[in-house]
Amino acid sequence: MTLRDISRGAGEWLRGSGPHSDVVISSRVRFARNLAGFPFVNRANRRQRYEVLESCRSQIMTNRLADNTLWVQLADSPAIDRQLLVERHLISRDLARRTADIPRAVAIAADETFAIMVNEEDHLRIQVLRSGMQLGDAYSQINRIDDILEEKLDFAFSKRFGYLTACPTNVGTGVRVSVMMHLPALKLTGEIDKVKRAARDMHLAVRGLFGEGSEALGDLYQISNQTTLGKTEKETLADFEAAVIPQIIAYEHQARQALLRQREKQLDDRVWRAWALLNNARVLGTDEALQLLSHVRLGIHTSRLDRVDIRTLNELLLLCQPAHLQKVTGQEMTPAARRIARADLMRQRLGGR
Repeated sequence: MTLRDISRGAGEWLRGSGPHSDVVISSRVRFARNLAGFPFVNRANRRQRYEVLESCRSQIMTNRLADNTLWVQLADSPAIDRQLLVERHLISRDLARRTADIPRAVAIAADETFAIMVNEEDHLRIQVLRSGMQLGDAYSQINRIDDILEEKLDFAFSKRFGYLTACPTNVGTGVRVSVMMHLPALKLTGEIDKVKRAARDMHLAVRGLFGEGSEALGDLYQISNQTTLGKTEKETLADFEAAVIPQIIAYEHQARQALLRQREKQLDDRVWRAWALLNNARVLGTDEALQLLSHVRLGIHTSRLDRVDIRTLNELLLLCQPAHLQKVTGQEMTPAARRIARADLMRQRLGGR
């Protein structure tokens, strides 16, 4: 398996299936782990970082975590490949940026259900992804991976504090539960700020498409827990499965019904304008393309439009982004050239002129 194989089509988190997939795009569970006897990444010297990398690589690649696992040395990878992995949510933007002074890598399952980042903020960042609302399945898989690795690797652990991590907010279980949600109706009705305030009151983080510091492009929001100390992994998971996410799903459904009752013509206009632009535009920026795809997605889920399937939209959500677009065309392009190529891609995939 190569990065060329990974770049084809949508990944696991964009399959467009799973429970509540009309609102919940994907579920992610992530564990932060560090090796005992080594300083945290930001305190370690190059030799120590390399030793951590080699120890982790040996155990990740020799234990059968998946049928086929790709190991990518990020220091040896061109910028476009690192950006492609960011766009697919397989590595963080931080891991993609800092490669010169710190040996870094990522192990990726062939089906993209898991990715293990090495020498990011922590020695290990293990994440499992699922399409739709499948936190339970994601947790079961990551727990199995964690158990396998912990048999061979000595993780830094305190009887008092739990797993020790570089950032204090991850100390304890080291678990981050995150759900990617498509919330266009809440945005259109002006209710999204209420959701953000309620989430903060519950000590949750609301971030954009690419996590911390990013914008909610395409009306996509990541909801995640902010602290890991004082709750077990299962308690954190239960909060999301039974209370937090179901409530936000209900809010989005209510907002969609309100649009249908009170602003049906305006909704239709927004959906069909988006469809027309995607099928006819000659120049498209990334942000604009993602927003238009969001409105078409809303049209599908409110039965206003039925000319495209969700999987095609999900593939376009990835393929319209800079690194994917250049991989598809097989050439590096200037931003201006990408805007033209992006519009061409939309018309080709959606049947426009």
